Amino acid sequence: MTITLRLRIRGVVQGVGYRAWVEDKARALGLSGWVRNRRDGSVEALVSGEATAVEAVISMCRRGPPAARVEGIESESAPAPTEAGFRMLPTA
Repeated sequence: MTITLRLRIRGVVQGVGYRAWVEDKARALGLSGWVRNRRDGSVEALVSGEATAVEAVISMCRRGPPAARVEGIESESAPAPTEAGFRMLPTA
């Protein structure tokens, strides 16, 4: 089953390579979507794919790369991305 979720990751997640790390993990899992920094200091991601792969990337995001300190992740259902593949977007 394919699902799409929009994530908001809060904590020390900017300036620590978090976006590139998410992009790498999502691509390795075959997910589509994007990741970007938010001006409020959080990171936002849209992840779409098989439910098990989406759940796996969320589990990885709870830890993040070594320098990150994730305080929490909010998720909500979202429309599927219009483009295949996973990419990094500019800050919003």
